[in-house]
Amino acid sequence: MKRIAIIGGGPVGLACASWILEKIPGACIDLYDRLPESNDAITQGDSRGIAVSQGSHLLLNKIGAWPNNSPAIHKIHVSHRGHFGRAIVRREELQQDALGHIVRYADIHLAIRQALQKISKNSSNFTWHFEQKIDELDKQHLADVVIHAEGGLFKQQEWQEIYRDYEQAAIVGWVKTDRIHQHLAWERFTEEGPLALLPSHKGHEYLNLVWCGNPEATQNRLALFNENPAAILAELQKSFGTRAGRFIETGELRSYELGLNARKEIVQGHEVWIGNAAQTMHPVAGQGLNLGLRDAHTLAESITSYTNVHEALSEYQALRKTDRNTTITTTDFLARIFTSRLKPVICARGFALSSLQILAPVKQSLTRQMMFGQR
Repeated sequence: MKRIAIIGGGPVGLACASWILEKIPGACIDLYDRLPESNDAITQGDSRGIAVSQGSHLLLNKIGAWPNNSPAIHKIHVSHRGHFGRAIVRREELQQDALGHIVRYADIHLAIRQALQKISKNSSNFTWHFEQKIDELDKQHLADVVIHAEGGLFKQQEWQEIYRDYEQAAIVGWVKTDRIHQHLAWERFTEEGPLALLPSHKGHEYLNLVWCGNPEATQNRLALFNENPAAILAELQKSFGTRAGRFIETGELRSYELGLNARKEIVQGHEVWIGNAAQTMHPVAGQGLNLGLRDAHTLAESITSYTNVHEALSEYQALRKTDRNTTITTTDFLARIFTSRLKPVICARGFALSSLQILAPVKQSLTRQMMFGQR
């Protein structure tokens, strides 16, 4: 039986191990995790809201890895600040229970970790290496199949193959409004980039915030938040408008820089890269974690279907080509086209939004891609 090494104990690496063991409980897997065995570090960790597509929700449900507090998105309102053009996507158009869900990163990380802890109890050939110093591993000689699932953030990644620095940063956190919101998400394109308000685990008066802008403006806004919270609320209100009501409080704000960094080849010999180890993207379409989970699930299917390592990884690479290229290209295009200040581009994107609303089949096709990937 081939021995498998998974480097990285984040959601994508944990999910990959879970899906393999679900199909083959006796699989020989070594999982290398930076974190300790206790779940405390995760429960006290990253609380930002993450968009999880309906497709990812269905995949994670297979292994019982779904957090309880995960408000669903039933409608998405896309608009263009200061210009014509809007599109509205409803779950009924796709005949789905939801278009997606918003979960805290810490919650989904913990849910997948607990699912693996339960699944691995029946797997005597599974070894979980805690508090592992990833940089010290001899990654090429760990196992018959080496799965790289330790990605990091855009500016932390040294490899640059398909690379673009958008010269943008995103503020993430939450905002409280004077209205009740249920199952509604907003994507508002401003001169600086997308500004998203998403359902929140905190309650119907709260929304998760993703506010993209140039790095200098972003840092100034964070400084303003620390000095004068009312002033940053006023600036946010000016940028977004009044569609979601009046903003009355905000919190847990922090920022990270945005860019595209993707590997050209995701398989080399017996090594394979998934999730953020294979690609990081702009959050404009909320595809980062979802693409990574599709990577992990497809890889688990290939590994458990073939006894030959070369055949398994060749199959995986072929299966992921279209979905990966389509998602990366679409996200990159949206990130660039909606930050351009050229008048012809501004008019064209307004027309595109209006056309998207009118052309239902096109809208449904694009939405299905974001929900389930290209299959």
